[in-house]
Amino acid sequence: MLHIVNKSPAERNTLESCLRVAQEGGAILLIEDAVYAATRGNEGESKLRDALSRFKVYALAPDLEARGMQDRVMEGITTVDYGGFVDLVAEHKTCQSWL
Repeated sequence: MLHIVNKSPAERNTLESCLRVAQEGGAILLIEDAVYAATRGNEGESKLRDALSRFKVYALAPDLEARGMQDRVMEGITTVDYGGFVDLVAEHKTCQSWL
């Protein structure tokens, strides 16, 4: 399953909820303000680092760039463009958007 998260971990607990219920082996795509979670030095960094052993984690590159965070992405997180976003959706049988 592909989990799509769009809320900043500083404002909402959607990423934390996603990490708590998602099953190992799935994928997580961070978009919009959720891309802050993919950066070094954020308050949710340790939780996301732990999740990297259980999930493949992606961040939408245009959203990172729009926030000036493209140079702060944590090691282990794969950035994707819009085409990559579409590929991820097509690759997974189900998608869950966390609002």
